[in-house]
Amino acid sequence: MKIAVASPPFPSSIADGLHRLEKLVKDAARQKAEIICFPESYIPGYPLEELTIEETSPEKLITALNKVCTIAVENNIAIILPMDWYGPNGKLNLAHVIDKTGKVLGYQTKNQLDPTEDAIWIPGTERSIFEVNGLKFGITICHEGFRYPESVRWAARNDAKVVFHPHCNGSNVDGAMLIGYRHKDNPYYEQAIMMRALENTIYFASSNYASQYPESASSIIAPDGTCIIHERYGQVGVIIADIDPELATGLLAKRFKPQLYANSL
Repeated sequence: MKIAVASPPFPSSIADGLHRLEKLVKDAARQKAEIICFPESYIPGYPLEELTIEETSPEKLITALNKVCTIAVENNIAIILPMDWYGPNGKLNLAHVIDKTGKVLGYQTKNQLDPTEDAIWIPGTERSIFEVNGLKFGITICHEGFRYPESVRWAARNDAKVVFHPHCNGSNVDGAMLIGYRHKDNPYYEQAIMMRALENTIYFASSNYASQYPESASSIIAPDGTCIIHERYGQVGVIIADIDPELATGLLAKRFKPQLYANSL
C-alpha cells in the first residue's frame, strides 16, 4: 500500500491552502498513493507569530472541509486534513479523515496541547482508530506525538499499522539551516519521530510545513526505525512510501504491561 505525506508552504489564506492541497493531492494520486496526510492546522494555517492567519468561522471551515471531500472523490484518494474546528466548548485543533468516496470517517483531536497553545485551542479528550482500504491507523498531532509517546502506543496497542503525525515546527523568518536528516546537531524532533516507530514496531508518517528554516523534515519511518523516505528541507512536495502492513506487528507496544503502573500516578 502506498501512503503519502505532504509538505506544503504555510497557506496565505484558506483559498490558498485549498489550492495548494489540491495540487499536492493530484501529485500523490498520480503516483498511486491511497492516503495523504497534511501538516497540523493546515486550514486555516498554524498561528505562528510571523504569519497573518485568515479569520475563521464555523461556516468557512465547513465549506473548506466540503471542498476537500470533493477533491478526495475527484482523485480517488483518502485525505487526512488537519484543521481548526469549532466544538460546543471552544475551538479544537484536529485532523479529519476523509475516505476516497468523500465520506468523513471522523476526526482525531489534539489532546495534549503545548503550553503556548492554551489560549488558542481547547484540548480534546478522546482517541480513535481509523481504517482506509483495509489499513488501520491512528493520528497524533505535533506536540503530543513528540512529547507524549503514550498517544502512539495507544494506537499501536489497538492494531494501528501506521500513526500519522501532522505537525508544525520551523519558520520563514529565522532559525538554523539543518545540514542532514537526523544529524547530531539537529533539534531532537527527528530522533523522536524515529523512536515512535521503533518503540512500537509500526510505521510512523510525519508531515511538516515546507518552511525556510524547518526543525524537522517530513518523513516516513519503518517499524524497525529505518527512514524509508524524507523530504528535502524547505522543499514543497509529496513523499510516498510503499509500506507492508504485515511488518507493522506492534510487537513491542503489545508487550507493554499497563497493570504494573496501575497505582503509580
